Amino acid sequence: MTGPFDLTGRLAVVTGASRGIGRAIAVSLAEAGADIVAVSATIDPLHSEVGDAVTAYGRGFEALACDFADRAAVDALGAQLASREVDILVNNAGVIRRAPAAEHPRGWWDEVIQVDLSSQFALTQSVGIGMLQRGRGKIIFTASLLTFQGGITVPGYAAAKSAIGGLTRALSNEWAAHGVNVNAIAPGYIATDNTEALRDDADRSRAILERIPAGRWGRAADLGGAAVFLASPASDYVSGAILPVDGGWLGR
Repeated sequence: MTGPFDLTGRLAVVTGASRGIGRAIAVSLAEAGADIVAVSATIDPLHSEVGDAVTAYGRGFEALACDFADRAAVDALGAQLASREVDILVNNAGVIRRAPAAEHPRGWWDEVIQVDLSSQFALTQSVGIGMLQRGRGKIIFTASLLTFQGGITVPGYAAAKSAIGGLTRALSNEWAAHGVNVNAIAPGYIATDNTEALRDDADRSRAILERIPAGRWGRAADLGGAAVFLASPASDYVSGAILPVDGGWLGR
């Protein structure tokens, strides 16, 4: 593969890569030529579906386990990756906890903010220093429709994803001039484990589908093209952007 979307020879770190959106992004980056370091709390270092898919394209693959709710574990991962020449960092690991705001446990709030926001800043800082020194790099956050909206019964998740939008812009403001592009993808309603409760609620699922102009739930694979674009030279003049992949939801 040649051209502006060619990732041959690039090393991509994808967090939350064992399933769903993260796995789809890792596979799409591998298809475009990148070698993959897949990070997840539950990934099997010796055998995984994402590993099989990546190596099927002839790319290098490495699996690292990290509990993103554990600050010390995230710091250790950051130190490990800081010694590598990481070209692409996809901050996708995340958790969502659902309960009405008046009843939302503080422990859930702390967990979501740590996993979905604090750990992502810490890892980006560790990896980003090397990118700045080399004068090149691509950083992609997984934002959300709740980067723009408030959602229902997910106050911690909405707060974290809103902050991801601000962090994307803040880092872009500092790092774009140094050859490091920082952007985000905002998935719409994608059929993954995180949205299973919504899809199982017939009324809520119907209401969601009625608002999506594309008329269907998204698939994890729908995020692949956006990730390849933001990871590739094709996006060298794109910085601080939040790209919705939502079937038209935000356009309604």
